[in-house]
Amino acid sequence: MSAVPSAPGVSHAPPPGKRKEIYKYEAPWTVYSMNWSVRPDHRFRLALGSFVEEYNNKVQIVSLDEETSEFAFRSRFDHPYPTTKLMWIPDSKGIFPDLLATSGDYLRVWRVGDSETRLECLLNNNKNSDFCAPLTSFDWNEVDPNLLGTSSIDTTCTIWGLETGHVLGRVPLVSGHVKTQLIAHDKEVYDIAFSRAGGGRDMFASVGADGSVRMFDLRHLEHSTIIYEDPQHHPLLRLAWNKQDPNYLATMAMDAMEVIILDVRVPCTPVARLNNHRACVNGIAWAPHSSCHICPCRDDHQALIWDIQQMPRAIEDPILAYTAAGEINQIQWSSTQPDWIAICYNNYMEILRV
Repeated sequence: MSAVPSAPGVSHAPPPGKRKEIYKYEAPWTVYSMNWSVRPDHRFRLALGSFVEEYNNKVQIVSLDEETSEFAFRSRFDHPYPTTKLMWIPDSKGIFPDLLATSGDYLRVWRVGDSETRLECLLNNNKNSDFCAPLTSFDWNEVDPNLLGTSSIDTTCTIWGLETGHVLGRVPLVSGHVKTQLIAHDKEVYDIAFSRAGGGRDMFASVGADGSVRMFDLRHLEHSTIIYEDPQHHPLLRLAWNKQDPNYLATMAMDAMEVIILDVRVPCTPVARLNNHRACVNGIAWAPHSSCHICPCRDDHQALIWDIQQMPRAIEDPILAYTAAGEINQIQWSSTQPDWIAICYNNYMEILRV
């Protein structure tokens, strides 16, 4: 990861015996959602979702051919409306079916095959109405991959349970049911994320248009804890838990140029503000292998890696910077290959060695 951008549309072959630091894939449309596969047999596989302002959108699955050093298109499927988020099943051992989930008008779970991807189930918690409340985001529980949580503009979060049924002589069928639905915020809920605290299965947090971060426990849903409220009540768009220390999480407000780091042991008071940004922040990714490194991306084409180990002292500058050829709207740090970060801008996806 460097301060030098790669030239758009140019792919350079690495010198013999040396891997490239950057690999690029050009999609036929603007890329918005994107995520890494975590299966050990698909190391450099990613899914990309289109952002086209019409009903018909697409999801592509691509993987890096390590011999040619180029991304190869694997498969494509249609998706109603743009995907607000997509995630592969958090299955680092490769023991579950190869599943991909997407959120948009509904939560959908897809089975990925070598040549085609098919819809396994559509999870709809509003069957009594012709209208649906779009889903803004979701998270897939790493400890129990049968649990997913969604956030919606209707102020609710829904926890779904997945089942894989075994029918003799057939591929296992995947289905889902509502485990619980709760009114999480006073206004739209924009993001949800499970915490690794307390065993990693039951605790999650959400952020929303009311400007608050709220924490919930599936074992005690009669109450929630407000961890933070934006002083100006600006909507909070994203939250991300530290992957190594579940006491810390990061969030960001709409149109804000800073990332706020919170400690759940000290509610309502940020322990750090990362504000060396000259444009609004679009995404946040914590390092999967380190408790003190975090990488936001933003509108000024930059992804910055910060070292926060000196908290609560002020952190002035990032330790690494990468400048892309466009506004970075998505960032994901690979959980199984922590040397690699993926970013999206315009119709490009790049993976960067850090």
